[in-house]
This record gives sequence, structure tokens and C-alpha cells, in this order.
Amino acid sequence: MEVEVKLRLPDSSAHQKVLSLLSPYHKKTHHQLNTFFDGASGELSSQRAVLRLRFYENLKGNTVINNSVSRVGEYKEESKIGNECVDDPRKLARSKEEENVKCMVCLKGKAVIVNGVSRAEEDEEELDSKIGYECVDDPRKLTEVESSRVLKRAKEEFQVGEGGFIGLGGFRNERNVFEWNGVVLEVDETKYDFGTSYEIECESSEPEKVKEMIETLLKENGIDYSYSKVSKFATFCSGKLP
Repeated sequence: MEVEVKLRLPDSSAHQKVLSLLSPYHKKTHHQLNTFFDGASGELSSQRAVLRLRFYENLKGNTVINNSVSRVGEYKEESKIGNECVDDPRKLARSKEEENVKCMVCLKGKAVIVNGVSRAEEDEEELDSKIGYECVDDPRKLTEVESSRVLKRAKEEFQVGEGGFIGLGGFRNERNVFEWNGVVLEVDETKYDFGTSYEIECESSEPEKVKEMIETLLKENGIDYSYSKVSKFATFCSGKLP
């Protein structure tokens, strides 16, 4: 069970204030591309689950994945992921540095967010990035990967049928990571094709204690915030910012 504090920041100004405030504690920045999958007959979503491939693009400072996919049914001549415009959103443009990208496959289910605390079942492992790219290009290949325990579990536990998996699309996320007062804070700038959202996350076994710590920090520095009510994936599926 993954337990996280999730606090939503209202705008880029609040986001920049948080980054500035926490700058002495900054450890790293991740440029992520998140792509999602369901069974062709909704086998996962009907049971409140989703399969995600997350690519970390900048392990050596390079942006490797230039293009991505939009939501299902929205393939157009011009489609945007973040600030990038692509001619065919079903294709990925990859540089010679693609071997430096890290890919994680994650099966998430039954997520609930109450008062800014998210609880969700999560099973995650690393996947060869080349295989990850191939699966984004052709989601049907997800059922053929024998080396992944998580993919096997997703197929078998949710009884994915002959139609295999389908791609749902994805979004970009810039995550700044800070080690502050004994906890790891993740400050996100998430770029959907319909807008940008900002959020603070912190995974903890003591979520209420950590939430109070973060809230105190924000209040003392005059930074507006609210409790997150939906996940990034739910926001993506809705097609609008919360």
C-alpha cells in the first residue's frame, strides 16, 4: 500500500515560491513521461486499476523522448504534450541516448484520496527501456513480455483477453526532489495538453504528521494550497484541471 500526502498548489507563482523556499534542500530533478494502459475491454479500469509505464528521460541530462501520445480517440494532425507539437502522436522520437533512460512499470489500483492523503495499491519494477518504448508504440506487446512480473500479474490477475492492452495516452511531469526535515518532498509541475497543475507529494508511514509539517511550512511563508482531491491520472482522464 502506497500512502502519500498530496497538496495542490494553485498556480505557477505558488510553485516557484515553494521551489525557492526549498532550494537549499534540493537533491535532484526528474523529467518524467507517464503513459497509461488498460485492457482492450476495460479489464483494469472496471476494477479501478491502471497500468503505467514511466520513463525518466534525463539520467545523463538528456531529453530522450520528444513526442508522446494523447488520450484515446484524440489523435489529430497536431497534438500537444506539454509545450511540444507532434505530427503523429502515436510515434516516439528517440535519440541515440535512449539507453540512458530508466523505465518503470507500475500496476496501481483502488486509489482513494481523503483530506490530502492518498492510499493506493501499487506494484512496481524496472523494465528495460527498449521494451518500454516498443510497448508504447504497440501496446499489444505488453502481453508478450516474459521478463516482467508486474506485466504478467496485470494480464493474469485482471484476465486481460485476446484484445490485449490498449494505450490511454500520457503526460509529462517535472519532479523536483528535496530532502527536508527528515522527509522526501516531491514538488511536481505536470503538463497536460489542456493545462498545467502543481502539487507537493510526500510518501510516508505517518501521513498526518507529515501533512501538518508541510502545511505549517506553507502557512508560515504565505503560500496558498489545498488538499488534492484526485490523482494525476484521474485529472488526465477528465480532460480538465481540478
